[in-house]
Amino acid sequence: MERIVNLHIERLTEGVYLATSEEVPGLVAQGRTVTETLEIARDVARKLIAARGERTGATQRTDGL
Repeated sequence: MERIVNLHIERLTEGVYLATSEEVPGLVAQGRTVTETLEIARDVARKLIAARGERTGATQRTDGL
């Protein structure tokens, strides 16, 4: 399932781009171009959301026992 996540992308003085998101805590991605930064941010977001889902699922299973 795809999910839309708002990103904040800024160009740093070093010439690279930094992406963060208030919607996905812990999401920080850096790239040489906006496109590269978006690709990295997409991968990081998927991993963070999946990890959060695994923790939530494990908690729910434990509570049900």
